[in-house]
Amino acid sequence: MEGFRDLFRLIISFILICCCFFINTRNTYAESKVTDHYQEEEIKRSLESLRDFDDQTWQLIVYPSSKVSNNLILRIVGYPGYLRIDHPTNLLVNSGIKRWNLNDITTKNKVLYKTLNDSAAEFDLTPLVAELDKNRPLRFSLPGFINDLPIPPYLVSEWRSLAEEK
Repeated sequence: MEGFRDLFRLIISFILICCCFFINTRNTYAESKVTDHYQEEEIKRSLESLRDFDDQTWQLIVYPSSKVSNNLILRIVGYPGYLRIDHPTNLLVNSGIKRWNLNDITTKNKVLYKTLNDSAAEFDLTPLVAELDKNRPLRFSLPGFINDLPIPPYLVSEWRSLAEEK
């Protein structure tokens, strides 16, 4: 019986060691991503899913408008089929006593507008990021759709770093 216990311990130890060597663990954070396009150009972007106070999930994607521009685009995507965003609808942003009104630019790019579903909208994030001097928490409001979506400071920091990399 003692030999069986020793063999069992040896097998379990071997399996645990193999798991440690062959399983690649990755930390998951809200971080900037670099994606390759078919023309071998890289676009660095920020991607995060957040819940508003009505418990709806929204995906926020921030990316540069072009490789040579400092302008940042914010794409907000809701659950497809759940809502239909009317364009243009400006995004209201609050942070303490400061307020911003970001323009809806979804319809400016006709090709992109046709491929986006009705639950997505794009906004020019450049005026907001240009005025921010700190990584402060923000509150988004899209009248009729988003009542209060809190944006944490780490995400604001990520957006500011995207703007500075150009």
